Amino acid sequence: MLSIPRALHDEIVAHARRDHPDEACGIVAGPEGSDRPERFIPMLNAARSPTFYEFDSADLLRLYRELDANDEEPVVIYHSHTATEAYPSRTDISYASEPNAHYVLVSTREPDTVEFRSFRIVDGAVTEEPVELV
Repeated sequence: MLSIPRALHDEIVAHARRDHPDEACGIVAGPEGSDRPERFIPMLNAARSPTFYEFDSADLLRLYRELDANDEEPVVIYHSHTATEAYPSRTDISYASEPNAHYVLVSTREPDTVEFRSFRIVDGAVTEEPVELV
C-alpha cells in the first residue's frame, strides 16, 4: 500500500494538470529504506510529449547524487497519462528500474476527475496497490 500525505498527492495532481497536454513526471523522495514519501521533486519531461516522458539525463544524475548525499531514495516515481487511463504502458513497464518504488500514474484525460493510481513494477510484473491519503 502507498501511504502518502494529501499535500504530496495534491502536488503531483497539480503538476500533471499544469503540464497537460504533455506528460508530467517527477519523484517523491524519502529516507532510505523508510517507504515514506516526504520530498516532492517535479522534473522536466525532456521529451515534451503528450504520449511519452523522459527524465533529462543530466538532471537525473544530479538528482541521484543529491539523493545519495541526503541518504534518500525515490519512494514514488510518478508521471501522467494525458489521453488514457492511469495504468502503466508497455514502455512504462520496460523502463521501471526501481523495484522498491511506488509507480504512480495520474490521468489528466478528464479535467474534472482525479485518477490517481499506484503500482509496484518488478521484473515486468505490474501489481496495483491501494493508496491511502494521510
